[in-house]
Amino acid sequence: MKILVTGGAGYIGSVCVEDLLQRGHQVVVFDNLSEGHRNAVDQRATFMQLDLADKSAVDRAVAAAAPDAVMHFAANALVAESMQNPYKYFSNNVSAGLNLLNAMVENGVKRFVFSSSCATYGIPEKVPIDELLPQNPVNPYGESKLLFEKILRWFDQIHGIVFAALRYFNAAGATTAFGEDHRIETHLIPSILQVALGKREQVHVFGTDYPTPDGSCVRDYIHVSDLAQAHALALDIKASDYFNLGIGDGVSVLQVIEACKRVTKKDIPTLKKERRPGDPPYLVAAAQKAREVLGWKPEFERIEDIVSTAWDWHCRHPNGYGA
Repeated sequence: MKILVTGGAGYIGSVCVEDLLQRGHQVVVFDNLSEGHRNAVDQRATFMQLDLADKSAVDRAVAAAAPDAVMHFAANALVAESMQNPYKYFSNNVSAGLNLLNAMVENGVKRFVFSSSCATYGIPEKVPIDELLPQNPVNPYGESKLLFEKILRWFDQIHGIVFAALRYFNAAGATTAFGEDHRIETHLIPSILQVALGKREQVHVFGTDYPTPDGSCVRDYIHVSDLAQAHALALDIKASDYFNLGIGDGVSVLQVIEACKRVTKKDIPTLKKERRPGDPPYLVAAAQKAREVLGWKPEFERIEDIVSTAWDWHCRHPNGYGA
């Protein structure tokens, strides 16, 4: 198939592009490079620097690319920033996405894989979280993802666009070629590894008084290669559906720090800080549906294995995708 990947210069998008190419697909990447990196785009893919906010440019580019399917990763994804600048999140994550959907309709593209988020659930009623739990986002980022899921349902009903909405839990890890390099790094594992590399003095632990075994938040970490596998499998679904993507097992912040110490063999100082507003104690996926419906079989289920791939990549790319 010929796959259009928006946000293909970003962390998860770049790994998905690599995976699609290895499976024999043709790939065209759209990215405005506001967050992504040109060096993160696999050289076998066709790259177009494009902002989805430019409707006429999107219309022309989709017509020129003539894809069989679209994978949509292009979004802003910082929860704290969304609480300060909701306009940016609804504008980019919803309005710009609508430009993409409209161009698909105009060009007869009927297959769509959406990078959604467990943030659509907000603070869950129970864990592990399955796809039938109520979705009550507690920040504009999560709300923007939920709004786009609702928009997709109408585009399926009215225009016949078959979609898979993949609700990620905590993406982590790296492949040999592609890893995590954010301009503003907020994710836990790369932040810890920056301490091990001497780029930060300490890692911040936000809250140590949660009702969890060690008092720190528990999250479900999923390797980025396993995410990529799920996206490729989702291209083949016959009817629109929603899938949680996680391992189904939780690891606390303090446990992740200890895993990073074991992998890096470095001392990693920590600084305990107050809880962040809206952080649930537990976010763990019930991801059996993805295994059963998509035939998804995640390869990385131990936090040490996930951290090891990230550490290898950061050691080989101490400045990320920079010089």
